Amino acid sequence: MELSEILSRCDHTLLKQESTWEQIREVCDDGLKFNCASVCIPAGFVKQAGDYLGDRLKICTVIGFPNGYSTTAVKVFETEDAIRNGADEIDMVINIGWVKDRRWDDLLAEIKAIKASCQGRILKVIVEACLLTEEEKVKMCEIVTASGADYIKTSTGFSTGGATREDVKLFKEHIGPGVKVKAAGGIRTLQDAEDFINLGADRLGTSAVVKLAKNEHPEGY
Repeated sequence: MELSEILSRCDHTLLKQESTWEQIREVCDDGLKFNCASVCIPAGFVKQAGDYLGDRLKICTVIGFPNGYSTTAVKVFETEDAIRNGADEIDMVINIGWVKDRRWDDLLAEIKAIKASCQGRILKVIVEACLLTEEEKVKMCEIVTASGADYIKTSTGFSTGGATREDVKLFKEHIGPGVKVKAAGGIRTLQDAEDFINLGADRLGTSAVVKLAKNEHPEGY
């Protein structure tokens, strides 16, 4: 698989708590240079990044991150605020406790509310697969499909594990038409990236792939 194809599926990501604007700006520059799908950055930097990038590159941010246990009203407000500041795509974290309590209707209602707040923008639903049983993963595929969200996403990268090949395969087998898969967390090598794409991931949440590309092609694409 061509490196350029892998890069075009990458949400070039920097979500560390200690991230500075200088680091965020570098991520934006690299995202542009390597023709990434988007940059995924903290909400507090979205407006600054939007002013810097204009319409040259899509900006993604995260809602209810990383724990997912904010109220629905708070997540909706976060989404609306992010969009006012210029976010093009939203990645939201579900309430994992609601999964454990089998509060399926509440989970569906929350995702639908956030999708409505996206005003037509792409919504990716982070289910934190490392904390779920296989039965719960399959159920979340059904709920994300029913919600009208655009993607199911494996992980925040801030819990006990990241994307696995098994989870991407499972999601691909159980999501409905029109729903895509984003693999995130622990994607360290180009082989990882290619494997996830071949298994059905349409997007990758990663910073490592661009760093590897910079080593091989410092001039960009």
